[in-house]
Amino acid sequence: MAQPLKDLINERSVTVLADGLSAAWPAFPRARFTARALTGLDGLELKARVTHVAAALHDALPLPYPEAAALVRECAATLDMWSGWPATEHTATHGLGHLDDAMRTLAALTPYATGEFAVRPYLERYRDDAIKIMLDWAESPDEHLRRLASEGSRPRLPWASRVGWLMTPGPTLPLLDRLRDDPSEYVRRSVANHVNDLAKDHPQVALELLAKWRAGGGSHVERVLRHAVRGLLRAGHPEALALVGATPGSGAVDALSLDSATVAVGAKLAFTVTVTAETAGPVLLKYAVRRSGSRRVFHLGQREASGPGQTFTVRKTHSFRPVTTRDEPPGARELDVIVNGRVAATVPFTLTEAPLTSAS
Repeated sequence: MAQPLKDLINERSVTVLADGLSAAWPAFPRARFTARALTGLDGLELKARVTHVAAALHDALPLPYPEAAALVRECAATLDMWSGWPATEHTATHGLGHLDDAMRTLAALTPYATGEFAVRPYLERYRDDAIKIMLDWAESPDEHLRRLASEGSRPRLPWASRVGWLMTPGPTLPLLDRLRDDPSEYVRRSVANHVNDLAKDHPQVALELLAKWRAGGGSHVERVLRHAVRGLLRAGHPEALALVGATPGSGAVDALSLDSATVAVGAKLAFTVTVTAETAGPVLLKYAVRRSGSRRVFHLGQREASGPGQTFTVRKTHSFRPVTTRDEPPGARELDVIVNGRVAATVPFTLTEAPLTSAS
């Protein structure tokens, strides 16, 4: 079983941070910091652990913020994601009156421990000045800093605080224009995720931006475009389908069969679908699992039809393994197969209770 992420904020990560700061500042109260950081740590979840260690760091650096920030920058290269995350949290919390020092500190930390969460309070408070600094980051030779410009300003960055003005279309587009054809896939993937966020609230703005990028050319524009419109494709948005060359609503399901009409919680539903193209071009296949009050859409595949009448058969299994973030109660379900944005076939099935296991 994989180690829970929270357990990576631990004695080792605290020691790495303490070692780095002690090397930068011999007067750093290493023992006090370590004792406070580790006291009560085991009972906390991930983000609470980050906050806890950051508070211990603030207690151990009783200096004006610019001086504390300089020490953090000096030891940045000795840190990693887990030892450095509390340092970025310290920056987010205690540097708010010092924009330039704080942003320089995030720039120094982000190659080792990304500052995408920590930059949000600065975007909230300083808007134009913060974006101006991030525009400079977008020109950096360091791919981590270029990615931070895109990732930190995402409208719907997961786990991050919401910044209201980022939810309006337009303010971050100059950043994305600079990074859309970045040589680093790490950066380009962030750009695509940023546009996918934008498309959730402003699909037309996102589609117009992507069309402009395609017209402007570039070595990587098509891959960025396809990743950026994945949410719109999942929703069957006609303009998004047309943007990737698919004919909205075209294609027919000739056969859809389940291996079994019942599947237990914890098991997998297996099905086979045969699709016939009605036009040349991409055939985008999705499937949805539906129950009362819930519909979730998943990728099934993509094929390229040379002309009408070409047939494709796809085999798929869908897991009903329990996860903590989603409840799957037993009961009636329906499986939809979606071809180029249109539900082309539906079949019912039943999700049953997980089988009882005998005690060993």
